[in-house]
Amino acid sequence: MSGSGDESASRRGPDAPASTDGDDLEPRSAEESSTPPRPGPARPLVAIVGRPNVGKSTLFNRLIGRRQSIVHDMPGVTRDRIFATLSVEDRGEIELVDTGGLVPGDDPLGLGDQVLAAVRESELLLLVVDGKEGPLPADEAVLAELRRHDKPMILVVNKGDTNLATELFDQFYALGVWPQLLVSAEHGRGIEELLEAVAEQVTFGGQEPFDGPRIAVVGRPNVGKSSLVNRLLGTDRTLVSEVAGTTRDPIDSELVLEDGRRYLLVDTAGIRRRSQMTDAPESIAVLLARRQIEQADVAILVVDASQGITTGDMAIAGSIWELGRGAAVAINKWDLLDEEKRDELELGWQRLSELLSNPPRFNISALTGRRIDRILDGIDPVVQRFELEIGTAQLNKLLEAAIARVQPPSGKGKAGPWKMYYATQVSTGPPTFMLFANRTLDRNDAYRRYLQNSLRAELGLDGVPIRLVVRQRS
Repeated sequence: MSGSGDESASRRGPDAPASTDGDDLEPRSAEESSTPPRPGPARPLVAIVGRPNVGKSTLFNRLIGRRQSIVHDMPGVTRDRIFATLSVEDRGEIELVDTGGLVPGDDPLGLGDQVLAAVRESELLLLVVDGKEGPLPADEAVLAELRRHDKPMILVVNKGDTNLATELFDQFYALGVWPQLLVSAEHGRGIEELLEAVAEQVTFGGQEPFDGPRIAVVGRPNVGKSSLVNRLLGTDRTLVSEVAGTTRDPIDSELVLEDGRRYLLVDTAGIRRRSQMTDAPESIAVLLARRQIEQADVAILVVDASQGITTGDMAIAGSIWELGRGAAVAINKWDLLDEEKRDELELGWQRLSELLSNPPRFNISALTGRRIDRILDGIDPVVQRFELEIGTAQLNKLLEAAIARVQPPSGKGKAGPWKMYYATQVSTGPPTFMLFANRTLDRNDAYRRYLQNSLRAELGLDGVPIRLVVRQRS
């Protein structure tokens, strides 16, 4: 590839080096490989708000029933808005949003802007306070800021599993917010009553569940992931800062184009190598980012062009491939490179392209918008390849032709040569094929890699892993 080209090189042939496809993994069930539905904007939005460290993220996780927001005993851990769908009392679905701690007048990173954006968009606010501390001036400052937006509120007095919280509960009536409920987000106390109160105060509306592809945006810290998502969305849904590691929680943003195409963009925390991890929340964010990759159809690996292709970029690419996701690469800050730096980057690109089986590449500038418009058009074919379905007759014809070109290896002793009886596709996302043969082939077997690469070349599966499961049949 030339130093300035955006198009991928020619398809990898069957004799090219193979990358790890996770071949020994069993085919996943439909439930395990399905794309989680996402709510549309017509669902009522309910925001969890409050000062730092009152248990907002714990409440969010309790309500949605899984760990999506990061919980840690440190103020300011939740930095961005985190969204999830929640069924309420068999009445319908809401979109629940967790926010960072609101500290009026003290906002050097612009965190409060994110909270207030959620407040403006919401139909109902859940104002969370710490029941063990009683009402504090910080709670009153938050309430004063929220009242400027004239939104209905429920006062959630959290940490209500202690005698102290019960004794102090009446003091919160002085805030003048009704209804007022005593809950324990950590232990589940009062959650049913809270859901009943939410159901009484929101207006449910019907909308088809999200059915577009999920696109995970991943990369090392501070390479421009949030800036790219914001450029694609045309909004500041995620916090953008020059501080590495600012985006810690996975954030989903729905994007609907004028032509009707729909995408779910997932902005994940930068994945750090283990030796670079220094605090617990960042290490937890790495695990969440890997989970987001697994739930996606395609992962866009964002690379900082000014730093070249680093070992960290290669490690993240390896995670994408190991988890069986389609891949694309956005080389950000391309406009900052001179010819010499571009030539150096191309040397690293060959290794990255080989690992991800020739993924689409976009040389972009998230800051200026350079070639951002090409990304989604380039992602669509990867999504289609990720969901490829091939008939059994065609699959067997391709494999038989590959076997005729290169004879299988002979077995040890009386085993005889390896022989395939037939093959069938067992799942998509990624394409997974079951081969029935007289014996299995090891994961790193050269002939197995040859069959994978032959299928990839014939089917044009650039940027998409292939699963081969070889079963012995008597």
